[in-house]
Amino acid sequence: MPGSASDTTRVSPQHLTSTAGRRRTRGRNATTVEERDAPYTDDPALLALEARAAEAQPDQLPLFVPGAGGRFSSLLGGLPGLEPSSSLELARAWYRRELEQGKRPRNTVESYCLDLVRLEKTIGPKPIDAIDRSDIARFLGEAVTRSTRKRRLTSARRFFRYLIEDARVLEADPTTGYYPHTISLKTPIPLFADEQAALLAAAADDEPWSAPAIWLMLRLGLTRAELLGLRQDHIDLADPDCPVVFVFYEDVTKRGKERKLGADAEFAGLYAAYLHAKSPIDTLFHYGPQAVNGMVERVRRAAGIRKDVTPQTLRHTYAVEKAKDGADEAQLLALLGLADDPRNRASVGRYLKLAAPPLT
Repeated sequence: MPGSASDTTRVSPQHLTSTAGRRRTRGRNATTVEERDAPYTDDPALLALEARAAEAQPDQLPLFVPGAGGRFSSLLGGLPGLEPSSSLELARAWYRRELEQGKRPRNTVESYCLDLVRLEKTIGPKPIDAIDRSDIARFLGEAVTRSTRKRRLTSARRFFRYLIEDARVLEADPTTGYYPHTISLKTPIPLFADEQAALLAAAADDEPWSAPAIWLMLRLGLTRAELLGLRQDHIDLADPDCPVVFVFYEDVTKRGKERKLGADAEFAGLYAAYLHAKSPIDTLFHYGPQAVNGMVERVRRAAGIRKDVTPQTLRHTYAVEKAKDGADEAQLLALLGLADDPRNRASVGRYLKLAAPPLT
């Protein structure tokens, strides 16, 4: 009952002591600093147990650290946040993380970051907001070839685009106004009809995977990477006379290259023979890029072909043959999985030129 002795034992000592003029009861948040910081118990055993538990807890990295102007910046993954005054080294680390999280190819990531290391060596340890057009000019001027200059400009331009559009720490792009030198495309040398037949025949006498691999590159124009990315569920054999090969990409940035290509009964036979001989699981060809190069060279020698033959040669040959069959520029871009841009239009223009009737 209210007012009983048992009720008074539930009142804390702090509530029993009061000063003149002070309300007897206080709100829940009306506590002093000493009261808030006081231990929840006065039992020495429980306090010792609490202390041991606190020592056993792992240290946690702070999520935020004091930044410029008294603002807090994130410390995600151990990297301080980017600021306009951040070093090029720190910005490069954030940019690398962005590329890796975007699942960009390892070679692309390494190439971009290596160029940024060269940029830092050229201009010295400058903050990113102090890098200007003269620094970019020095960086590009050290390139000994046009292709190197073009690559360096691409690396720097994409880096500053990241700092402006994604990280939002810069507003001006020091690469603005610089343009890559035009690098003329070499005219490909395709395989003639008799050489194509000899290559396919030699592939049939090589390892079990050689014939279907050569056929896919020569008759459907698959790149080496696309060949090695094929899985069994990418091949539709519902109609054995007209199989369908789907080219898919796990990289979301390359989804525009995906396409659906029609094969024929010849490929269906080669594919069935390969499955019977090797019984692959999931990925169709368990080989690396250099193994593909070595296989193509080995088959070239067996076929008695003297000209250079690479996986790219087979793709060139496919494009020229499709142009001979009447494919125009737009169709060639679609068949090859190429974006419709000036560089790729110039590329397929070579195939159209090679497919034209001979001059008389």
